[in-house]
Amino acid sequence: MTVTFRRNIARMEGYVPGEQPQEPGYVKLNTNENPYPPSPEVRKAILSEAGERLRLYPDPGATALRRQAALTYGFDLSRIIAGNGSDDLLAMVAKAFIGEKDAIACAMPTYTLYDTLVRIQGGKFIGVPYPADYSLPKALAARKARVTVVASPNSPSGTAVPRGVLAALADAVPGILVIDEAYADFADDTALSLARERENVVVLRTFSKSFSLAGMRIGLGFAHPGIIEGLNKVKDSYNMNRLSIAAGTAALADIGWMEKNAARIRKTRQALAEALPSVGFAPFPSQSNFILARRARGGSARPAYEALKRRKILVRYFDTPRLAECLRITVGTDRETAALIDAMKGIR
Repeated sequence: MTVTFRRNIARMEGYVPGEQPQEPGYVKLNTNENPYPPSPEVRKAILSEAGERLRLYPDPGATALRRQAALTYGFDLSRIIAGNGSDDLLAMVAKAFIGEKDAIACAMPTYTLYDTLVRIQGGKFIGVPYPADYSLPKALAARKARVTVVASPNSPSGTAVPRGVLAALADAVPGILVIDEAYADFADDTALSLARERENVVVLRTFSKSFSLAGMRIGLGFAHPGIIEGLNKVKDSYNMNRLSIAAGTAALADIGWMEKNAARIRKTRQALAEALPSVGFAPFPSQSNFILARRARGGSARPAYEALKRRKILVRYFDTPRLAECLRITVGTDRETAALIDAMKGIR
């Protein structure tokens, strides 16, 4: 049998997620998961939903989740869409706005799924290099892309773009500006209000990081009602399952639980940043639940990554020219952070 894919699919490489070990015993600091459990109210909501109602389709509009999000964040219901994680929402944006030869522009390095999604559509990916300090490249707006995407805070750098700079970018780009705020709850500022103030801004949030719900796949998008209407045209019919809708609604209703965990992570992040120079790594200033750290003496960080893995400690290594000297380290518990630093002292 001969299978013939579309030319762009045959030529592209797929997105590669962080390693998920199949055996127990790892200190897992490679995929930016929250080390603390979600609100107890989430468990109650899931158990309540996991009964007779599972035989029924979920609400295609995830109305309960969106209504709670409207209350929590102060948005009209018509300005909110829910997704199977923010990755699902990013895919909707690509489907709705990108055809062959249309372009998405991003500052690089950043979340590599953006590149994957535009290539699936047969579009063009334009990467504009970040300067050394990871401030927003001035040339980004000049690319005049149909869609411009900025992750703030950015992965893998952990750095954030000030709201005022993003507002100016929204005014300068000819198309839509997508602000991916997956890590915003760990940052000092947010650009969420721009989704109210600008007709061309889409702000995305995920429950995978701060809400400790990576396993449930829940995301929210905030934008002008006209954009939300278009995204609804391309989303899967039932893109959110019953348990995820219930879990997300409960998590938002008990947002104080998340905020306490986020504060704990910020405190441990500071301790980790202060400890890394003692083991030969210089951290970038982070507004996320992870830290990008470069080898102080230069050279590849792969040996350190591999040595840590042998000790059953997983961090993220990117074998690319800009990042080869770096490790991206998720902020875990204080105990996990101490174990990481002790292991790094042993392998120096």
